[in-house]
Amino acid sequence: MKIENTKAQMRKGVLEYCILSILEGGDAYTSEILVHLKDAKLLVVEGTVYPLLTRLKNAGLLNYRWEESTSGPPRKYYGLTETGKLFLKELNSTWSDLVEAVNLVTTKKSTKNE
Repeated sequence: MKIENTKAQMRKGVLEYCILSILEGGDAYTSEILVHLKDAKLLVVEGTVYPLLTRLKNAGLLNYRWEESTSGPPRKYYGLTETGKLFLKELNSTWSDLVEAVNLVTTKKSTKNE
């Protein structure tokens, strides 16, 4: 088993949550989202993010608007819908519970019954 595959799957598992969290700070276009993810060491490519944004939009969690750009074609800015904000709030709680549970398991000292 290759560690890189496992690491990639772990990152993919939290990508939706990370994107929603980024958009909680305000509308952003795909390149901005990718910069935030890269800065956080969550290395992803556009080919991964575009389908994910479409899936989140189709689920009613995101909306988008087109905005003219002075340096090229119009940009599609994504933002959270009210449903997306509620969904993110629930994910925040779930994430906290998950982190706590994983920390309990991974930091627990091995004890043997003697």
